[in-house]
Amino acid sequence: MNKRFTTAEIAKLTDSILEGNPSLEILNVADLESAGPNDISFLANPRYESAMKKSQAGAVFVFDQFPSGNDRVLLKCKDPSRAFQTLAELFNPNSDKITGFTGIHSSAVIHPTAKIGQNVSIGPFVVIDEGSEIADNTRILSHVTIGPLCTIGTNTTIHANVTIRERCKIGSNVTIQPGAVIGSCGFGYIQDKEGKHIKLNQIGIVVIEDDVEIGANTTIDRSRFKETRIGKGSKIDNLVQIGHGVEVGPQNLIIAQTGIAGSTSTGKQVILAGQVAVAGHLHLDDNVIVAGKSGVSKSLKAGTYNGIPCIPLADYNKTAVYIRKIPDLFDRVKKLEKEST
Repeated sequence: MNKRFTTAEIAKLTDSILEGNPSLEILNVADLESAGPNDISFLANPRYESAMKKSQAGAVFVFDQFPSGNDRVLLKCKDPSRAFQTLAELFNPNSDKITGFTGIHSSAVIHPTAKIGQNVSIGPFVVIDEGSEIADNTRILSHVTIGPLCTIGTNTTIHANVTIRERCKIGSNVTIQPGAVIGSCGFGYIQDKEGKHIKLNQIGIVVIEDDVEIGANTTIDRSRFKETRIGKGSKIDNLVQIGHGVEVGPQNLIIAQTGIAGSTSTGKQVILAGQVAVAGHLHLDDNVIVAGKSGVSKSLKAGTYNGIPCIPLADYNKTAVYIRKIPDLFDRVKKLEKEST
């Protein structure tokens, strides 16, 4: 039988204040556009208020300051998105089930010197090399390769087809999405007398601190001598390239297709939006925000930036206005030229 909750039950489960019919039965969660009379949705951004007015949703999570007197059931709370997520997971109790395999699969290849903790799940065709250590309650899904002398902390999840190369260190409560490569060689070459590119051996490691998430098909290069480090709590999206010797600070957000060149460092709570390119040997201070498709060519102080090369957002916005006015200015110049002849 499908789950169902009354709005009164939902208010209690999500610590919300109920306004409206306490007996309305909710059968599922949905977005504002597709929700029906027995669905619940949420409004977490004022820009979607018009969508809420058109919505057929029977109930909606809203912020606690939202005006009363609506013709639908409201559940007022501090964080509508989080409350909605809590309920969505109650409607879908198996949503966190990522594999049906438990324990250590018979096809896994584990070196005799590797140390495996308690309650570790190791899926089909996993390879764990010499001297590596896997701590308690960690899950390693199918076709993962873990090189020699790696360490992986507790409660970490490594999804399918991830490669973690030799001597890398992964913390606790880390999630690494499918296809990521941790510890690949940094892009470093020297030229010989004939102009041939001779590869530099990258002998450093990658360190990923606790509570980090690494997106699918993201690559993080090992450093040439010391370490590439991803700070605690940082979240890295899919298809991101982190170069050798980079130090990403704590609580950073790095969005898809961003590339950070070698030996650059970032402070706390830095945000790099999609397709940002950051040159090497730079530093981005705490709370730097760089808009999508920007190019960072020099170190940045705290603030918001945009453009190629990026400049402070206020300056960028002024420049954008001037660029839009160029056709009009060109026409005026032509007119003045005609009048002067």
